[in-house]
Amino acid sequence: MTRTKLKSFQQMEDRKNEAKANDSVLVEFILLGFANLPNHQGFLFVIFLVIYMSILVGNGLIMVITKMDPNLQTPMYFFLSHFSFLEICYTSVTLPRMLSNLLTQKRNISFLSCAIQLCFFLILGGTECFLLAVMAYDRYVAICMPLNYPVIMNSKTCVQLVVGSWISAIPVQIAETYQIFSLHFCGSNKLNHFFCDAPPLLKLACGDISINELYSYAGAILFAIPFLLILVSYIKIITTIQKLPSAMGRQKAFSTCSSHLMVVGLFFGSGMISYFLPKSKKSSGIDKILSLIYSTVTPVFNPLIYSLRNKDVIVALKKFILKLS
Repeated sequence: MTRTKLKSFQQMEDRKNEAKANDSVLVEFILLGFANLPNHQGFLFVIFLVIYMSILVGNGLIMVITKMDPNLQTPMYFFLSHFSFLEICYTSVTLPRMLSNLLTQKRNISFLSCAIQLCFFLILGGTECFLLAVMAYDRYVAICMPLNYPVIMNSKTCVQLVVGSWISAIPVQIAETYQIFSLHFCGSNKLNHFFCDAPPLLKLACGDISINELYSYAGAILFAIPFLLILVSYIKIITTIQKLPSAMGRQKAFSTCSSHLMVVGLFFGSGMISYFLPKSKKSSGIDKILSLIYSTVTPVFNPLIYSLRNKDVIVALKKFILKLS
């Protein structure tokens, strides 16, 4: 009888301890990020500050010159302008917080702030997927159906495609965020990541998370649809380009697509590995590196890729600098 009472008492204590652990985790998470490099926090702050400022300036310049230069008033540059604005929003969800953590050494983030950060990060990431698909479709119509291009890609269609890209990701990603934060988090509240992202959050959840993992995979698969659309578009583009009789024509057609393909490869490549690779085949370190690529490295390289490989953008940029000077 005594043993039974002791066992019941122990079970009650365990439940109380677990409840306390859950309550503490619900208050806040600790973003470890670069905690393993305590002597390099100042250096890392400067590096990421330069990266963030480069993203703001580079993408901001593209937005300005595509708006001001008459030669860039085409659907291709209309989409590029919106893509640059999206990149500024996308990185502003994570980088300012990361910079603050590096500067103040305070790595805690409240449960609500973490949920909001994840929600906006997923929504903007999904928007980027769809907008990249729209840009691929624009190149497909321009190269494969050049005579019908002005009719198909009229201003109304362009606006509808951009609006559709912005709103398509919202319902799915809000639902996914709700699913993740309805989980029970027990034990450690230390998030081995730079910001609140789905894979590291699921690692902290206790109990059966298989349904949530399936939901995350379903969300990721949904955004694999734009990737498939991009793939189909470029298969048709390459087939059409190979049929062009002029070598100069083929080179010009490839040059208009190469920049977009590089951005697609960087963004989708790192994102898919991070979200689709089984847990057993990747470590937290790999997760963190991949997240830096698709959340920071890609946005900082996008203005360089689109400007250095695009003569129209270079000419417009030179005109803009001359006006300023």
